[in-house]
Amino acid sequence: MRHLRKAALLLLLTACGGAAESGAKQAGAPAAICSNRSTGQPAIAPLLRAQSEDIILTHATIWTGTGAPLTDSWIRFSKGRITAIGSGGAPKVNTDGGGGAKIIDATGKWVTAGIIDTHSHLGVYPSPNTSGHDDGNEATGPTTPEVSSQDSVWVQDPGFERALRGGVTAMQILPGSANLVGGRGFVMKNKRGARIAEQLHFPGAPETLKMACGENPKRVYGGQGRMPSTRMGNIATVRQMWLEAADYRKRWDDYNAKLDDWCGEDDRSGEPPEAPSRDLGQETLAEVLRGHILPQIHCYQADDMLNQVQIADEMGFAIRSFHHAVEAYKIRDVLAAKQISVSTWPDWWGFKIEAYDTINEGPGLLTEAGARAVLKSDSPITNQRLGQEAGKALAAARSAGVKVDENDAIRWVTANAAWALGIDQFAGTLEVGKMADIVVWNHQPLSTYASAVWVFVDGIAELDPNAPADPWSDFEAGTNNHVRGGR
Repeated sequence: MRHLRKAALLLLLTACGGAAESGAKQAGAPAAICSNRSTGQPAIAPLLRAQSEDIILTHATIWTGTGAPLTDSWIRFSKGRITAIGSGGAPKVNTDGGGGAKIIDATGKWVTAGIIDTHSHLGVYPSPNTSGHDDGNEATGPTTPEVSSQDSVWVQDPGFERALRGGVTAMQILPGSANLVGGRGFVMKNKRGARIAEQLHFPGAPETLKMACGENPKRVYGGQGRMPSTRMGNIATVRQMWLEAADYRKRWDDYNAKLDDWCGEDDRSGEPPEAPSRDLGQETLAEVLRGHILPQIHCYQADDMLNQVQIADEMGFAIRSFHHAVEAYKIRDVLAAKQISVSTWPDWWGFKIEAYDTINEGPGLLTEAGARAVLKSDSPITNQRLGQEAGKALAAARSAGVKVDENDAIRWVTANAAWALGIDQFAGTLEVGKMADIVVWNHQPLSTYASAVWVFVDGIAELDPNAPADPWSDFEAGTNNHVRGGR
């Protein structure tokens, strides 16, 4: 799969990246060792989709996510990318079928970037919720960095279409939180027609790693009579894990340095250096230490988060986002200084002792302090209305006198979410050159009355009120007489 190919290439090939040309010039050069080569499984055939049209949405209120809304404005996109944004009348184009743009009148509607859910378990805990589909947590050991949620995603989960109807165009599918290290996350585009999860991979998205702290791991493994059963056991286990990963990384770095020297020799009369044994879990952790994989850590309490920050500083890696993080407002100065985003809810609380100190003003306080607040779902219901979640958090913050506005709120589910996943150069705001992942709403996007009317992913209308729908999921093929949208 993609993550195994990537890890293999990074660990085995990059040291001799420039040696292919050198080896080709030398008679008898061992090309199998000194040239780049593919070591993973064959690539999956790309997802076949309709051609992206040249489309202009006109007379809309556009929330770009980069500042104040644009009223009576237009946005143009083609070939999957945003090509222009403007105010006032749209540019005159040929609309007679001779190759010009398609005009969609969005009068009285709002346009935003597609919503990005940074914490979803769709596909790995899909509907229907049965044990046969319970594939989200390899809870057989406290650290399982070798697994990936991508390999569990059931693409026929009808929850994906429901999320799309809530304006979600991209999401991170995560393993569960029983483990201290649950495995790699999967950042995906929300589009129909895939046969296997790899066809949904978000192009250019870095790998992520799901970790957890606090109550979950100590409860799960303590209940099995094994370590960790306490918070001190949690910390000791992950510190030992990172020390071993650093040793693994060093062995491979030393090997690659020796191989680079050997590949560069004019006379290779000696034997090449011997490669260390591969370990898929250690490869994942080594890539975190190299900065290539972005850690996403389940933590509720402020003290647990600070402990994780200390470990990251000690081991030399950067945490990308704390998830749930209901006490993040207590350490918002630290999170802002460390550039750690917070993927949270506005008002989930009280379901366990770790969640008792939730306050509705949390996202606003984080934003006011310069930290990146993100609202995520962790729920197949909540991810259908993340815009409303942002509206709730905005209202609570304003009521408390926190200086935040609608632009901040829409960024909690778009731009900041994109940054947390390392895809902000591609998505999260409406800007020329970015991917055309766009939602057209029938009401102000933070309103409880807002519904998505059109949803474009890579410029293709995955939700269209005027087009009959192909079945999204085989599980619901019997209901294929419905139409997309219809709102």
